[in-house]
Amino acid sequence: MNYTIEKITTLIGARRYGDLPATISFLLTDSRSLRFPEETLFFALRSERNDGHRYIEDLYRRGVRNFVVDSSYHPQLVGANFLVVPDTLEALQRLAERHRDEFNIPVVGITGSNGKTVVKEWLYQLLRNETESASVITRSPRSYNSQIGVPLSVWLLNENSRMGIFEAGISEVGEMRRLRGIIQPTIGVFTSLGSAHQENFRSLEEKCQEKLQLFHDAETIVYCSDNDIVSRCIRRSGYKGRRMAWSMEDPEARLFVSRCEVRGAMSEISYRVDNREGSYTLPFIDKASIENSVTCLAIALLLGLTSEQIADGMARLEPIAMRLEVKEGKNGCLLVNDSYNNDVNSLDIALDFMQRRSENSQLKLTLVLSDIYQSGRSQRELYREVAALAKERGVQKLIGIGPEISAEAESFDIEDKHFFPTTDAFVASEVFSSLRNEFILLKGARRFAFDNLTELLVQKVHETILEVNLNAVVDNLNYFRSFLKPDTKMVCMIKADAYGAGAVEIAKTLQEHRVDYLAVAVADEGVALRKAGITANIMVMNPEMTAFKTLFDYELEPEVYSFRLLDALVRAARKEGITGMPVHIKLDTGMHRLGFNDEDIPELIRRLKDQQAVIPRSVFSHFVGSDSEDFNEFSARQFELFTKGADQLQAAFSHHILRHMDNSAGIEHFPERQMDMCRLGIGLYGVDPWPTHGALHGEGSGLQCVSTLKTTILQLRHVPAGDSVGYSRRTILERDSVIGAIPIGYADGLNRRLGNRHGYCLVNGQRAEYVGNICMDVAMIDVTGIPCKEGDMVEIFGDNLPVSELADRLETIPYEVLTAVSNRVKRVYFKE
Repeated sequence: MNYTIEKITTLIGARRYGDLPATISFLLTDSRSLRFPEETLFFALRSERNDGHRYIEDLYRRGVRNFVVDSSYHPQLVGANFLVVPDTLEALQRLAERHRDEFNIPVVGITGSNGKTVVKEWLYQLLRNETESASVITRSPRSYNSQIGVPLSVWLLNENSRMGIFEAGISEVGEMRRLRGIIQPTIGVFTSLGSAHQENFRSLEEKCQEKLQLFHDAETIVYCSDNDIVSRCIRRSGYKGRRMAWSMEDPEARLFVSRCEVRGAMSEISYRVDNREGSYTLPFIDKASIENSVTCLAIALLLGLTSEQIADGMARLEPIAMRLEVKEGKNGCLLVNDSYNNDVNSLDIALDFMQRRSENSQLKLTLVLSDIYQSGRSQRELYREVAALAKERGVQKLIGIGPEISAEAESFDIEDKHFFPTTDAFVASEVFSSLRNEFILLKGARRFAFDNLTELLVQKVHETILEVNLNAVVDNLNYFRSFLKPDTKMVCMIKADAYGAGAVEIAKTLQEHRVDYLAVAVADEGVALRKAGITANIMVMNPEMTAFKTLFDYELEPEVYSFRLLDALVRAARKEGITGMPVHIKLDTGMHRLGFNDEDIPELIRRLKDQQAVIPRSVFSHFVGSDSEDFNEFSARQFELFTKGADQLQAAFSHHILRHMDNSAGIEHFPERQMDMCRLGIGLYGVDPWPTHGALHGEGSGLQCVSTLKTTILQLRHVPAGDSVGYSRRTILERDSVIGAIPIGYADGLNRRLGNRHGYCLVNGQRAEYVGNICMDVAMIDVTGIPCKEGDMVEIFGDNLPVSELADRLETIPYEVLTAVSNRVKRVYFKE
């Protein structure tokens, strides 16, 4: 639904500065999520760590013209609307509340300590199967259940919505009252009551009462009556609506689960409701999933689904990607990494999951648990409950990490128990190195970095990895942006799988940071991005004539460099009924690779004007030598030739055609030639595109290393002088040596020309030359005199050994080294 800026001004009670006509379709609170600037209203929210008012000028440059600000901000930008309110968050919530008033439809409001997202998504799956179109059900994206997330979720209601499903989460007294007015549920759902975020409540009863405020005006409330606190609080709340209480203990409950049996990987559940009986099979066996399914059952019954429809839907429920995933560990271990939540309630769920998965297994049940924060309870009381829970769930070995849990060691009646002050102390201990044939649950607060424990314990199929630093990608992007004018656009090259770094993850990062275009080589690369959820504009630099249908289907924008390609593309577009497809015109100004010549421009214009299938979105060319001062004169002639052709093309069309010629080196070398857009390639990946940069400026380029290729030492052996190493005896040792074998070879992208002491890697920061011929899967290195052991990390290239060093030794360019890394090498992405 669309609202005029005048109506929004009235709805939120704002003072308006500016008289620009506007229709608002999108609300924005995070500047990184901007999609449609012309129809967006930005709320400048303040928090303890950030202030949305800082991003107004940037958003203005990107086309946003409508802003909600507080009274401390003084509007100065012309041609924009500023709606001034006392509190921007309250204004956002008020607008969402007025929007909700427009809809007389069933709305399910879900709250509770655990299970909100699973119940929401499973309910959506059940209902989706019984509706003609899933679009009639509007639900919260992901876990949008906060004071900001709820209004943004409710704003998604539109003229097609026939039902809403929204989560509501709170962390302190007073929050739920505001969310109640926004969601206005007709059906209220209470999933569970636990101790998460308990620190801001005096008791579980107080938190329960706060959560129940969501249902004050709901027609029906769904809850489990087996929880005494929840049942008691509902009775005391004065709630006047209907109740759908379900129970696994009370046969008199309106919805009674009469049977629940686990058979293999399935749960068989029978129930009785209003004197009717039914049953279903659930493809999950853990306690949390069973309880969440019963909650969904209750809601589905209220919404009128038959027992047959429910049974069919339950059997097809899909898992929701949350936290509990079993991974194969080293030394015969299985791992469950559940460091997302760290409270008693989620611990119970995780232990139940582990206990059920370990049935008929000989593995010892081991719990690795850190200090639990924000429980709102005394330390002694908390860990006594944890100890009782661990014993009840069959934990045979406990590893406690942190000063608080260590202080309560006597509370744990488990014979095999160990305590450490820090995660590092545990990793360095014999207890860690002796883990064998155990089912290990890792349950730790984030500050204890249990993700690192998972990395150390998980079974790695291939110990050679390419680490990709996404922070460095952003830093390099911003480095080159610093040379651009505010209105200059950026297209980032992610062809060849983002120069070996992995196109999907790089594209996600670039899209998040608002690049204007992504560029790939062929259509299939663009398809992979679209299938991964990339919505940014994608330019295809080398379109193939067999891929036209793919270009149309996935909204990819091809480069056009010849009349043959243009004519074929136009014919194909006409056949498919395509009009106005954006294309990018390439001019040859001296590269002599692809592109239209100067004399082709008049005929190019004629053919473009004589059809409606495609429309020129941009025109561009390539500098031959922007990375060298030696070619400055030639670059100037190129730029003059390009400008002449681009001006001719622009003069023939009324719409603005983007012009771009600067590449990574050109952005810095020729800032006066940046025009409408620049193309960022190798510089994005941390390689200085201008070799003489340091000499000219007396310093480094300021770029950050993105990709680090690492492996480990498989084996060390002593080899006497005179013996040879590797195939064909190409390296004869001149001294007694220590030779390490590392699991990387030419099948992984390690060039064979580096063998026989023509190149080196780094072991514990020291140079280790490659000896012998590099094999397909293994290489040998000389580590004589280098302190090291089997399992130590080896850097092939990265932060300490620049990829340019390898390229120089191979007499090639960094592009080749980066793109040669094989797909069998696991990419590991991280952010600081």
